[in-house]
Parts: sequence; C-alpha cells; structure tokens
Amino acid sequence: MRYRQLGSTGLSVSEIGFGGEWMDKTVEETRAVLERADAAGVNILDCWMPDPTRRSNLGDALAQMGARDRWVIQGHLGSTWQDGQYVRTREMEHVRPAFEDLLARFHTDYMDLGMIHYVDRVDEFRQIMDGSPFIRYVRELRDAGTVRHVGLSTHNPDVARLAVEDPEIEMILFSVNPAFDMLPASEDIDDLFGEYDASLEGIDPQRAALYAEAERTGTGITVMKGYAGGRLLDAATSPFGVALTPIQCIHYALTRPAVASIMVGFSEPGHVDGAVAYETADEGEIDYASVLAGAPAHAYFGECTYCGHCAPCPRGIDIPTVNKFHDLAALHDEVPDSVREHYRALEVTAEACIACRACEARCPFGVKVADKMARAVELFGC
Repeated sequence: MRYRQLGSTGLSVSEIGFGGEWMDKTVEETRAVLERADAAGVNILDCWMPDPTRRSNLGDALAQMGARDRWVIQGHLGSTWQDGQYVRTREMEHVRPAFEDLLARFHTDYMDLGMIHYVDRVDEFRQIMDGSPFIRYVRELRDAGTVRHVGLSTHNPDVARLAVEDPEIEMILFSVNPAFDMLPASEDIDDLFGEYDASLEGIDPQRAALYAEAERTGTGITVMKGYAGGRLLDAATSPFGVALTPIQCIHYALTRPAVASIMVGFSEPGHVDGAVAYETADEGEIDYASVLAGAPAHAYFGECTYCGHCAPCPRGIDIPTVNKFHDLAALHDEVPDSVREHYRALEVTAEACIACRACEARCPFGVKVADKMARAVELFGC
C-alpha cells in the first residue's frame, strides 16, 4: 500500500480508503472486511452513515481488533438518525447527540477528521461559517481535541473552492471522476447523474481551479463517488459510451492534484481485494486514457489528464508531473510559491526538453507536449 500526506494535516493516509456506507452486515462480517482492509494497509475510513447498526458494527469490530489507533476516521457532523431515517441537519438539538452517539458507538473519544457534512449550497456554507451555532460546536470539538482536524464534504466545486480558501477547513471529501469533472457546478447533486451534453469536452474550469487552489493552500482531498455511483462501470450508463474498470477510476482520481485517498465501498472481503489490486496493477490495467480517448463521446482531446502515456522521456522528464505543475500555475495570475518549489524540486525540469516530440506520438489526447514544456520554462524560469 502506498501512502500520501493529507494536505497539511500531518496525517499519512492510504491511497485506497474504506467508504463505510454499504457495510450493512453483522459485526462478524464487518470485522472480516475490516481485517482484510487492515492487513492490506488501508488506514482511512469514512463514516457518514447515521444508521445506528452500521455505526455499532464498525465500532465494535474496530474495538475487537484493537485497531482504532491505526485508523484515520472521517466522522460527520450533521448526519443524523431521526425516526428511523437519515436526516441532514444543522439543528444543534440533533447534531450534538448524533456526534456523541458516533463517538460512543466507535468506543473512542476523538475523530481524526470532523467533517462538516454535505454542504452543496454556497449560501449554506456561508451561513455555517459565519458564526453559526453549528460552526461554534465544531470549533469547540476541535479546541478540545475531540476533533483533530476539520473537514467538509461537498459535491459542488463552488462550495469546495470556498472551503479550500478557508483556513479553518483542512481537507475536503469531494466527488471526483472523469464524468463529474466535465460538469459545471450545481447545488443539486441529481444534476451529476442526469443526461450529459454531447458538446462537453475536458475538465470544467471551475473544477480545475478547485484542484489548483487545494494544492496551493495545502488542503487535502479524499474522494467519494469515484465510480460515479457505478455508472462508469457499465457502457450502457457511462456518459462516455464505454465502461471503465474500478482500477481505472481509482487511477483517475489519484492523479488529480491534492488528492490523497479514494474512499471505496466495501461490504465483503473480496471488495477489498478488488480495490487494493490497484497497488500492484500494471500500466495496462490502470490505463483510463486509452478508454476515454477511444470513447464515442466526451473525450479529453488536447488536454493532459496526467495519465503517463507520454513516458519514457529520453531526457528523463516526468512529463505528467511537469504538466500538472504547469496547469496549476497557469490558473493563477502569479505562480504560487508552493507550486514553484515543488516544480523546482524535480530531478529534471522542462528545460531539459529537446522537443523531439516522441512523447506526442504516444499521447492519446493529442497534447502538444513540447509546447507545454516550453511554456513551463517560461512560467518557472527553468
């Protein structure tokens, strides 16, 4: 298992995470899944579901394993269980007891990541952060150490952008996949699952700007809906007209700037095996780019997706990483210091490019790589 730093939190998290939403099993079955994940090196768990049974089973299984301290847990504030059903709320008479219930069922006195749950409206984000009782409670938990770091979950890149610009929010849980990345911001999650306009091409500028700002501010991203709710795994429902594999979807998410981990839904040990197979997958298995480039709709022509097809470079340039830093820098009026430092730390910079263009023949999307290398030299000075 490979691990990544989650932004500036200081937490090291596994690339493959555990999304606990589908873990509606007995405590014994839950423990079998957790043990398989633990053995594979998975160490981050997202627990938004308020269902008391699922919370208890996950918490009891972790306690039986003595594994709580090995796991980074994303526990959500505002996800409540009322009259036998899930209710998202900011009403403190429900928020506080629901979070205390989460701690009790997990047999712990802290959550590594206290997630402001599911904010998809810009006005709601501002209302929460502008001194509301809800944010005062979050700060109270943070100051007491009951929440080690403050995060926020959203599907809307406009809300996510506000979050990564707010120093109180240290990381976000955001929906990332090649289909959603083409769509403009919306306050209605159903828009992400609707019909796609055939004119859509490439990453939406708002989403690209979000990733760039998260990288600049050191705000980590964990990923939800990496398979677009399963739509990408079936040619009949994929907006591209072709199916991707789970491993290809995982690789796409993990090549986005600032992304540390993708939460994958497990409900049996075999699901763990299928996801962690990514860690030993070969280039052909992780290759999402060839699938997208050959798709009948919505391909990313002319745009680098950091897929790595351009390798190897005869001068040793890590072309996808140079392109990533170029794209991050180009979205700002001035090159952010953090991006400049990361670029200059590369063993070989774009200055070494001899414009042989051999890489361009290998690019599935027709990116003019040599031209981008020249622009990178202009941006970074080397």
